[in-house]
Amino acid sequence: MTNTSLLAPYSAARIGHLPNRVVMAPMTRARAADDGTPLPVVADYYAQRASAGLIVTEGIWPSSRGQSGWRYPGLQTAAHIEGWRRVTDAVHAAGGRIYAQLMHGGRNGHPLARIDGDLPLAPSAVTPPGHAHGPDGSKPDYVAPREMTLDDIRTAIKDFADAARNAVAAGFDGVELHGANSYLIHQFLADNTNLRDDAYGRGSVADRIRFAVEVVRAVADAIGAERLGLRLSPGNPQFGMAEADPGPVYRALLDEIDGLGLAYLHLTDNDGYPALADLRPRWHGVLIGNVGENGDPTTREAGEAVLASGAADLVSYGRAFISNPDLPERFAAGAPLQEIDEAHLYTNGAEGYSDYPALERELVSAQGGAQTSTRT
Repeated sequence: MTNTSLLAPYSAARIGHLPNRVVMAPMTRARAADDGTPLPVVADYYAQRASAGLIVTEGIWPSSRGQSGWRYPGLQTAAHIEGWRRVTDAVHAAGGRIYAQLMHGGRNGHPLARIDGDLPLAPSAVTPPGHAHGPDGSKPDYVAPREMTLDDIRTAIKDFADAARNAVAAGFDGVELHGANSYLIHQFLADNTNLRDDAYGRGSVADRIRFAVEVVRAVADAIGAERLGLRLSPGNPQFGMAEADPGPVYRALLDEIDGLGLAYLHLTDNDGYPALADLRPRWHGVLIGNVGENGDPTTREAGEAVLASGAADLVSYGRAFISNPDLPERFAAGAPLQEIDEAHLYTNGAEGYSDYPALERELVSAQGGAQTSTRT
């Protein structure tokens, strides 16, 4: 019988034993030095959230060729590895488990927001809407990316594999490939960002999924499939993405990778395409479900409904973990959740990042009492 409590332990051969089914979803926070090395406060932030069943970090660029925003972290250099080792050591000392999410920005970038100062690379030269996160809070409008050559594609695949090896060297328990939310892998999958007419383009579904499959296989070969997860967001319109009929593309993708023995699939649902319902039968490993994308933050009740339906084995929470470092404990206590300090989401210090307090339990009198939490 399926256990529908988010607070129940979970075990599977590939992902191991987790103390609960609450996963911390990846969220960009921009707390890196100019060279992409995570700042010391990053170790505090993730260690505070170590009670999650599993932590997935913010998106980390595998090489400077994939950097999408200023002060976004990388996993390319010895300094990056050393910086992330401080983070993984702190999380493990607090009893947690942590995966590094590798995120190549693709078209999502700007020369002013990139260490190399070059144009971003993408499947096709299609300008995204909106603006990049540049130095000193600047927000330059996105520019047309350069269409990737076949050599660029091979280099990007190698960059993912090399960064995955660096993640293992930095002490991460595993790696999640970011194939969702408008970044490079998603750009190869989507209708309006992949206009290629070669073997990685529009000729067939097999062509459209080729890049994603090759990246997954390369990283699995580099670090072992049992250390690898993949995040997908089929039909997600975020940041100007368009997928008129995502079902055939993502079914074909899962058919190609289902037998590789990955640690998990991390799948976001949305109103336009019921990804969890459609794709769950095609995935025979661990599935992490996310039902809060582009909607209201996920409640405990909504998460447990996902478990009860059988659509997922674990549920990821994003925004709730920003301001509630001890989210599982708050769920267990039935305590209210703290509000997010929106003004400091992407600043560089501890404020609005690692200064949210854990739940403070008040002594309960014979007549009953209250549990309170205050910001300090």
